[in-house]
Amino acid sequence: MSIKEIPLKTLSGADSSLGSLDGKALLVVNVASKCGLTPQYTGLEKLQERYGDRGFSVVGIPCNQFAGQEPGTAEEIQTFCSTTYGVTFPMFEKLDVNGEGRHPLYAELTATPDADGAAGDVQWNFEKFLIAPDGRIAGRFRPRTEPEDPTVTDAIEAVLPAS
Repeated sequence: MSIKEIPLKTLSGADSSLGSLDGKALLVVNVASKCGLTPQYTGLEKLQERYGDRGFSVVGIPCNQFAGQEPGTAEEIQTFCSTTYGVTFPMFEKLDVNGEGRHPLYAELTATPDADGAAGDVQWNFEKFLIAPDGRIAGRFRPRTEPEDPTVTDAIEAVLPAS
């Protein structure tokens, strides 16, 4: 099964998968509303605006595994993201990214090493995984790497679909 075929639900509860964004480069990010890194939503939305019409999408996946920093319901998360940060990119259901209950999507993503060659557990909220349009995991960026860091934008530009 391709990473884009792994079943997910949208934040509103509809059945979906990353395949709903087929043909696009994706930056999958485990997000949280009450984290010191939450202001990264601003940079993520800027990436969405900058590359969205070039075959790219940010994908937000809420996670409450890090100090309970995403305690909200799906509706509360959606309201927070849209009213506080103007988020327009797709948001999926809250998932576990580590541990026994790790979602199959994150079982695949966490097998990918970062720039230092380290694979394994997600370190904290706002860890970013770049997926090329063909479903290949093309990059992993740790939580403190800002969305608009050149290492992220260069990697995105390298996998954008040809126009």
